[in-house]
Amino acid sequence: MSLSPNMSSDPLSQRPAIGQFLNAGLFWLIVATLGALAFFWNGIDALLVAWQLPEYSHGPLIPLLSLLLFLRQLKTEPVHLGPQRDRWPGVIVLIVAMGFGMLGNFSGIDDVVAYALILWVGAILLISFGWQQGKHFWPPVLHLVYMLPLPGVLYFKLSTFLQMVSSELGVWFLHVLGVTVFLEGNIIDLGVFKLHVAEACSGLRYLFPILSFSYIFAVLYQGPMWHKAVLLISAAPITVFMNSVRIAIAGIIVENWGIDHVEGFSHFFEGWVIFMACVLILFFLAWLMLFLHPNKPSLTEALDLETSGLGTQLARVRFVQPSLALIAGAVLLIAGAAAWQMAPEAETRVPPREPFALFPRQLGDWQSTAPRSLAPGVEKNLGADDYHSVHFFKREVEAPVELFMAWYNDQTQGGTHSPEICLPGAGWEIAWLERVDIAPEVGFDEPFMLNRAVIQKGEARMIAYYWFEQHGRHVAWDFAAKMYLLIDGFTIGRTDGALMRLITPIGQHETEAQAEKRLKEMFLLTVDQMPRFVPGQ
Repeated sequence: MSLSPNMSSDPLSQRPAIGQFLNAGLFWLIVATLGALAFFWNGIDALLVAWQLPEYSHGPLIPLLSLLLFLRQLKTEPVHLGPQRDRWPGVIVLIVAMGFGMLGNFSGIDDVVAYALILWVGAILLISFGWQQGKHFWPPVLHLVYMLPLPGVLYFKLSTFLQMVSSELGVWFLHVLGVTVFLEGNIIDLGVFKLHVAEACSGLRYLFPILSFSYIFAVLYQGPMWHKAVLLISAAPITVFMNSVRIAIAGIIVENWGIDHVEGFSHFFEGWVIFMACVLILFFLAWLMLFLHPNKPSLTEALDLETSGLGTQLARVRFVQPSLALIAGAVLLIAGAAAWQMAPEAETRVPPREPFALFPRQLGDWQSTAPRSLAPGVEKNLGADDYHSVHFFKREVEAPVELFMAWYNDQTQGGTHSPEICLPGAGWEIAWLERVDIAPEVGFDEPFMLNRAVIQKGEARMIAYYWFEQHGRHVAWDFAAKMYLLIDGFTIGRTDGALMRLITPIGQHETEAQAEKRLKEMFLLTVDQMPRFVPGQ
């Protein structure tokens, strides 16, 4: 942040006057900020909505903590006199941020706009301080990532994995303590009470604030880099450990005092108790690291918790210069915001389709059961606008084929959940999984990608096909489906899509190939009906 040449050699030693804040540089900074608020508003609104969820309720604290990190780091940076000639890289970063923001706005995926907002923060710092000085402020900018909601696919994969690990570890603790318990997926059977880990381990919602806290620990810690790395990556193991302890304690309470007591314990222990316990463990870990520290400092010295003089650093905003780069950035943001506001509202079109209720009850020689409704909790988590769950039977074939289809008018609000996430939670293990182009096997001219999996629970085994329908594309990989969602939302204004799944059991006296033969038969019959219910391009 440069100063006018006539300023004192030690400008921070002077008490700032109100008139010093009334300058052209601060004016253009405010203009750039207001322009950003207008341009990135959809992303900001998405953050405000996400922060109302328990998993992201820590979100409002993250910008404040990033600001504190920035002000502490600013204490080590001098106030440069004279003009800075390396501000234009910040304008380039700003243009990239606006590009991502515009992509998110036009595609209707507000989370992308929120991600672009962080790039804007980095761009403003680079413009204000210049590249050589501004590039050192990446730690507080990167910390802002912790205020963002994870993409749905990544969130469900991560939470499912951590719940499974918590379940295994919690059951191991109970076995060590002599409590009889059985684990089936993420359902813990305590005999008189079944504990669902998705509920019992709602403390996993504290993983995200603990990740933020461990990041701050790593930034503030004064020691070898590997010490910082240990503190940074310790958040997930600590959180999973505490959830496992919680499961073990719940099991002991059920074993000795009954169900009523464990319900009260769960409400108490799912709150800030877990968070504070994780923080204390983090402090304890930092204290242990001191024994390996070359200088043997105290814990307060190693964490460098000094907060004096932050107000003085905040007052440095009066030194912002009205550089051409800052003015250009402000003009770009105002122009971009005006163009977006004046642009015709992007229409997300949902193509006409028939509801799954009209799906044929008979396909060839296969006759279906009546459609089955999902449990209310499962239906809520699915979040589909329309779904269809039936079993098809064939007279001379003992084993049925289960057909499940879920349709989403708008996948930007959650969207499809991969069976890779749902099946392990129900106690099924994926024995093997492969993504294949099944077209050559069934005589299709065009590629048809799907997932072929064998799942098992105990001695029971089943073979499954599942894939995602994305506007005429047959997509096997869930992350690729999300990318197509972004592209199609921007190019053709469509964010709809569907999940398709076929499953059949593998009999004790039949091979996987024999079971897959009837799965392929049902697959061909289903695909033939799909255009009525799952529109293509």
